[in-house]
Amino acid sequence: MIPVDEQIRIIMKGVAECIDEEELRAKIDHSVETGKPLVVKLGLDPTAPDIHLGHTVVLRKLKQLQDLGHSVVVLIGDFTAKIGDPTGKSKTRKALTTEQVLENAQTYAEQIFKILDREKTQIRFNSEWLSKLGFEDVVRLAANCTVAKMLEREDFKNRYANNQPIAIHEFFYPLMQAFDSVELQADIELGGTEQRFNILMGRTLQKAYGQESQIAVFMPLLEGIDGKEKMSKSLGNYIGIDEEPNVMFAKTMKIPDSLIIKYFELVTDVHPDEIDALKEKLAGDCNPRDIKMLLAFEIVKLYHGAEAACEAENNFRKVYQKNAVPDDIKKVSLEPNERDIVTVIFKAEFAKSKNAARRLVEQGAVKINGAKVTDIKHEVADGDVIKVGKDKFCQI
Repeated sequence: MIPVDEQIRIIMKGVAECIDEEELRAKIDHSVETGKPLVVKLGLDPTAPDIHLGHTVVLRKLKQLQDLGHSVVVLIGDFTAKIGDPTGKSKTRKALTTEQVLENAQTYAEQIFKILDREKTQIRFNSEWLSKLGFEDVVRLAANCTVAKMLEREDFKNRYANNQPIAIHEFFYPLMQAFDSVELQADIELGGTEQRFNILMGRTLQKAYGQESQIAVFMPLLEGIDGKEKMSKSLGNYIGIDEEPNVMFAKTMKIPDSLIIKYFELVTDVHPDEIDALKEKLAGDCNPRDIKMLLAFEIVKLYHGAEAACEAENNFRKVYQKNAVPDDIKKVSLEPNERDIVTVIFKAEFAKSKNAARRLVEQGAVKINGAKVTDIKHEVADGDVIKVGKDKFCQI
């Protein structure tokens, strides 16, 4: 077993809050002494199965705990998803059907094993126990929490203050999530900061059922490559874990310098000591771009391997630093009446509409064979290389 201090250092990397660290140390001490791994729980409601780097923050922490030798349980909330957690919502979330839940759960499973070790990961479904509770069990469960306590939860409190309806069944969501911890006898539960109330309810309920309370480890939200908003596909500021290596590398290089260390802490497995060394370099006269290149390499390596990361780095240097044409340039075939530059940009999917393509040309963002073009009627020829902005290339 890895020494306690080293485990704590790795576990606490990038953590927003831990409740509480002294209890965590005691649990790890006992684990080292007995050789018994801790049970680490991560609950997932399979409601949005497409995973990007923002979603991997808790999964990456789970992998670190797995690598430390602890027992990882990914709990698919197939039962709770059919009720819907209103966390952060101003109204009741629409419940999913059984078919939707199972389909999303399968998609989740396929993606999380790009991060976790399949052989060392337990996948459980909370319908295993929640679907078997009788009415008497449910009443006994509800007796462990007051309405006043439920209304401490931010979204419930706001809805109550604004006279917006709160269905009784919504109060059961945090209780069911907490009961999952009782069933699994979880030692640690991971989650985002938005799950604070639910995870702390697990500590309360475990104590009520005569168990030792789980440690709550909260991970922060990850800003997208724009450096402003939470990473989101709808905002277009995301890095998908299924994206091509060149795309992942180039997107990572777009993040603001202020987020370099945060990305290292939250979406890579780089050791805290190495991250401290990078902080010192950034505080000195090191060019942040060089550290960002290391970050992009680490991210691509995690999902595509070291060889693909090397190729992506070489491609980036060639295209962005030497202003050359990428080796894997996109090929665009045209009909005779599609030779104008506006149609080409639209057909190459470099603009969402022809009006948007027209604006790019007029603003000087388009080059053909290295020469800027501002005439929207300009026609291209076979073999022409079109460059739009800094990173979009195609060849006719």
